[in-house]
Amino acid sequence: MFPKTTLPLLIFIFHFTFHQPPPVSASDPDPLQDYCLPSPHTHQCKNSSSLTVDDFTFSGIKHPGKFTNKFSGVPVSAAVFPALNTLGMSLVRADFEAGGINVPHYHPRATEVAYVLEGKLYSGFVDTQNKVFAKVIGKGEVMVFPRGVLHFQMNVGDSPATVIGSFDSQNPGSVKLPVALFGSGIDDELLEKAFGLKSKEISKLKKRFGDEKEA
Repeated sequence: MFPKTTLPLLIFIFHFTFHQPPPVSASDPDPLQDYCLPSPHTHQCKNSSSLTVDDFTFSGIKHPGKFTNKFSGVPVSAAVFPALNTLGMSLVRADFEAGGINVPHYHPRATEVAYVLEGKLYSGFVDTQNKVFAKVIGKGEVMVFPRGVLHFQMNVGDSPATVIGSFDSQNPGSVKLPVALFGSGIDDELLEKAFGLKSKEISKLKKRFGDEKEA
């Protein structure tokens, strides 16, 4: 028999040795049904009897979107394609004119897999050790950007380039560094000290990227 003072300690050790909770997952929760197309009025799942195959197809990604600074992005999320709701995924079409860039940014809730449909892009990311993983990739090639890491793309060819990006979240989020830093209202003095820039230079940057935020 164990002494009375020892038994609670053994129970405590047993509990934390053999009953550890499962690892925390940051991905979207698993769906509880085959699909859930939300009703715009009740936000409940639509009855399957009212659905057709057209509810599960989407054509809005066939063409580029509006270009800004030689770049166009067409996100495909549950907001525009309701069939993606609860399925834990989304995608984006990105188009680049010659010299166009997808500015350094990150997705806080998703890993991205980028597939090049056309063109050549200097593509890469920076890990938390400030190591850059970057190279030129072309048609038919794929690159992965791990969740939450800074990444970027630039068309280095003479012709347009197109990429399809796939995310393992229906709401990956996107934080574009230039806009987040200079278009969000961060105090000028902090930015001056952080980047070693003068007040006039900060003002120019804030005006430029503040306008992009509103676009």
